[in-house]
Amino acid sequence: MRVAVLYGGTSAEREVSLKSGQAVINALKSIDVDVLAIDVKDNWLAQLQSSTFDIAFLALHGRGGEDGTIQGLLDCLQIPYTGSGVLGSALAMDKVRTKQVWQTVGLPTPRYVWVTADTDLEQVWQDLQGPLMVKPVHEGSSIGLSKVEKLSELQEAVAKAAALDSCVFVEQWMTGKEFTVTILDGKALPVIGLETHHQFYDYEAKYLVDDTCYLLPCGLAPEQENELQQLAIDAFNSAACQDWGRVDIMLDENKRPQLLEVNTLPGMTDHSLVPMSAKAAGYSFPELIIAIIEAAQKRYANN
Repeated sequence: MRVAVLYGGTSAEREVSLKSGQAVINALKSIDVDVLAIDVKDNWLAQLQSSTFDIAFLALHGRGGEDGTIQGLLDCLQIPYTGSGVLGSALAMDKVRTKQVWQTVGLPTPRYVWVTADTDLEQVWQDLQGPLMVKPVHEGSSIGLSKVEKLSELQEAVAKAAALDSCVFVEQWMTGKEFTVTILDGKALPVIGLETHHQFYDYEAKYLVDDTCYLLPCGLAPEQENELQQLAIDAFNSAACQDWGRVDIMLDENKRPQLLEVNTLPGMTDHSLVPMSAKAAGYSFPELIIAIIEAAQKRYANN
């Protein structure tokens, strides 16, 4: 088997993707898999089209790689690839439309308002009863997020998010604990609990510091963990996602789970959550990569 690893790209998450891609490349090489490494930046398409391989492993993050764009291109070129297809990738990348789907099928998610230039921010504050979380709709890795604790901070937080994305939304702040659930080939792996000294699990807490606590076991009773796992599977499937991914969940003040987002191409760095959860389930890192590839191969064989 020869695997093309597509990584890097041009999004705001390029640096994380470079690390994810290199980790995947090293893992495949460690088990003697032939690897073609392609940085999706300059002249990469010519390299892709002139090369022979069996499947593309997507280790891209953010816009251009995780939003259905490259998935559509690979579909047109009839190149098999790992992870969600065009619909699931595009939908999951749009946090608001994902929430709309979840609301439609009756899955819990925090209340929110989609902000435009005409939005009355004071009314948003009153409706959602701050504190609030301001988010770009189409960014990942917690890029551009801000916690707002008073009305006077809201305009600046919206402007910060709008500098990265033309679409911004404001979400009700969740005061409870945060958890993340990895989905692999239709099954939920062990739940990870997250604890950070930061205001929330931001970019720095995810990738740059070593004081973030990852709880495995997650600290919940078995029946509560099972509940989160099933909720994550339902959320993943309702967003048309495939093969593998990660669903982020928080508990509200009444300890009820609330869905935050689904990640269709999660990080695969030394700080990343999917390899951590997979290890707890008995997978080495190379075995996890192979399991993702096999899930995709099974899906293509059944289509």
